[in-house]
Amino acid sequence: MNFRAEIDVMPLKELLDPQGKAVEHGLQKLNFKEVADVRIGKHITIKLTADSKEAATAKVEEACKKLLANPIMEGYKFELVAE
Repeated sequence: MNFRAEIDVMPLKELLDPQGKAVEHGLQKLNFKEVADVRIGKHITIKLTADSKEAATAKVEEACKKLLANPIMEGYKFELVAE
């Protein structure tokens, strides 16, 4: 079966996000006064083949833990879609 994983990796809420702060300040200077607490992460799309949704989930989980997210600084979540 073919699957598509839509993965979001974000900095942990407990950690400072300097890139998010820079964007927040920039938006406020552009008169977006209602903007607060901007966080910047990354979105990753992976297409993969697996025998079942459970097997695909396990592979995506492993990829996130081993390469796509730094567990010390980032959290992740993903949605798996059958194609």
